[in-house]
Amino acid sequence: MRRLQAGYAGLFWVIMTLWTTSQLLAQPVHSLLPLPAEMRWGQGRLNLKTPLKLQLDNSPDPAVGAAARRLLTRLQGPTEPATGPLLQIRYGQTGRPEKFDEERYSLRVTPMGVSIDAPTSLGALRALATLEQLPITEKRQRYLPEVDIVDQPRFAWRGLLIDAARHFMPVAVIKRNLDGMAAVKLNVLHWHLTDDQGFRVESKVLPRLHQVGGADGFYTQAQVREVLAYAAARGIRVVPEFDVPGHATSWIAAYPRLASNDSVYAVAQKWGVLNIALDPTRETTYSLLDSLFTEMTALFPDPYFHIGGDENDGRQWRRNPRIAAYMKAHKMLKADGKTVDKHQLQTYFNRRVLAMVQKRGKIMVGWDEILGPDLPQAAVIQSWRGKKGLNDAAKLGHPVLLSNGYYIDLNYSAASHYDADPLPADTPLSAAEQKLVLGGEATMWAEFADSVIVDSRIWPRAAAVAERLWSPQAATQNVPDMYHRLAAVSAGLETLGLRHRRAPEMLLRQLAGAADVAPLRTLAEVIEPVKEYKRHFQGFAYTTQTPLNRLVDAAPAESEVARRFGLLVDSVLAAGPAAPGRSAAVARQFAALRVQLLQWQSNDTRLQPVMALHPTLREYRPLSVQLEAIATVLLERLTQLQTKQSPSAEWLTTAKATLDIVQKPVGQAELAIMPAARRLIGS
Repeated sequence: MRRLQAGYAGLFWVIMTLWTTSQLLAQPVHSLLPLPAEMRWGQGRLNLKTPLKLQLDNSPDPAVGAAARRLLTRLQGPTEPATGPLLQIRYGQTGRPEKFDEERYSLRVTPMGVSIDAPTSLGALRALATLEQLPITEKRQRYLPEVDIVDQPRFAWRGLLIDAARHFMPVAVIKRNLDGMAAVKLNVLHWHLTDDQGFRVESKVLPRLHQVGGADGFYTQAQVREVLAYAAARGIRVVPEFDVPGHATSWIAAYPRLASNDSVYAVAQKWGVLNIALDPTRETTYSLLDSLFTEMTALFPDPYFHIGGDENDGRQWRRNPRIAAYMKAHKMLKADGKTVDKHQLQTYFNRRVLAMVQKRGKIMVGWDEILGPDLPQAAVIQSWRGKKGLNDAAKLGHPVLLSNGYYIDLNYSAASHYDADPLPADTPLSAAEQKLVLGGEATMWAEFADSVIVDSRIWPRAAAVAERLWSPQAATQNVPDMYHRLAAVSAGLETLGLRHRRAPEMLLRQLAGAADVAPLRTLAEVIEPVKEYKRHFQGFAYTTQTPLNRLVDAAPAESEVARRFGLLVDSVLAAGPAAPGRSAAVARQFAALRVQLLQWQSNDTRLQPVMALHPTLREYRPLSVQLEAIATVLLERLTQLQTKQSPSAEWLTTAKATLDIVQKPVGQAELAIMPAARRLIGS
């Protein structure tokens, strides 16, 4: 049975490869991501059998030479030849990412060598990232294709938020993700350092913040500087976030005088919006914030400083008679003239914090809840709740960032993130307002991602966001081509040390124990964690101490196997009922579907004994049964299509009932093949 199972899988991928190749014949052969602005491909090639020799003249920025040598080491080993084709790099001046200096570059590969030209060192770094994606291996020979590239980013701010507050992310995790960011030209690390569940940076002025809020992990200031230097060497800025006045339970646990009521709090161990906020009516609150921000604005050199400001519903303020009286005394009232208005109080708080930040030469960034008519235009608004927040802020004159549509922690597809655009073709913004759109950020919130699996929740889907923010809008309309290139980039990211593939595989092996991991992998490859934040509400109580080591944590955020299966289904359906006898290509597609379905149908028999032996897997036994059930139904439907038989009404009723049962999540995971299954059956 094991050999038969392996044969099914091997045959399926052979057929899929043939079919996929045929679909891509009309597409470029390169795998560049993000797509450059302009590319002109030649017929020649530069054979890499002879190593490249670096020629870097008058380089005021040591980051360029270091990046070039890292690339050459990965490309051809650590030995630098005395002679050979040149990798020649020329640029004008040291680029300052915090000033949005140019990242434009030109890259030329000929059979004689490689040349890079850029106005700044930032452009040279982006060109090296492109160059690393160019090598092609063919018949055991590696070469660079002849090409001329002229490139520049569409948006100046292309970020990735990493939440180190809810689950602490050690320095090694941050560094390898900085390498991934550099590879796809993301240029801002938004470092979410504080939340209800943790305060993750050492404060020498207010040490109880990290002693209490970082009891299970925090960054020393020396480690922060280490990360800052590592990021700068890759042309990446680091913007810290200290979230206030909400999401501040860890602050209040350390310094109870910050609280808006008389309760005593510990650092939160539960997830969710806790609606615990700092007291904005006490001067002692501002004196503490002033001391902390004085220290932290000096530690983080970037001119932008994020103060959060999200998800505070004001209930603690309204319920405290003293704070309510303060709002009434200061006429912070709604239109009726009687009801206190928490938004006006938060705007007052924001203005006070803005003054602190500006006094230290910083530009304040906040989530879209801080937006109000009285907020000075200097504040940058980051919109997470929808395009309306971005448009409203820009119309009021604020610089803006988009994160709505880029929440990669929600387990949506790369295509869905690719579809989100800070400036879509139908934007209501004027030309002047459009200039206020700085760019956007993918956001990786960490309720369900610890340091082990976080890479698999970020990559490769964050690369789709990177392309959306870098490449020309007109060049990013081909979603199948994006996925083709995303697969190549994903493999390349592994060589940089990212663990988005290795970590889930290791977890599967741990779950399987001494048993053969193949049947467990077959199931894991076609399930995904439930979308959005549904894991909070499906019968399993998560806390900060809950290990993330179940099958749902090993499953991909987006199943590549299910995606390819869906493409096959759509191709077969598009061919029509008469096609199988006429087209060899359609016959191969039917064969590939049958091979895959037979593998899924037989997998449960092999997997159930493994699940019975391991308590952590037993909750997923129904998922394995469901996969067999749906495969059986789809095999019947496939036979109907191939023999041109119409399904009976009774069969359709039974099949749809089976799909409804199979649709239900198990263990906060769901079968990712269900949409394609419904299309194949016609429900």
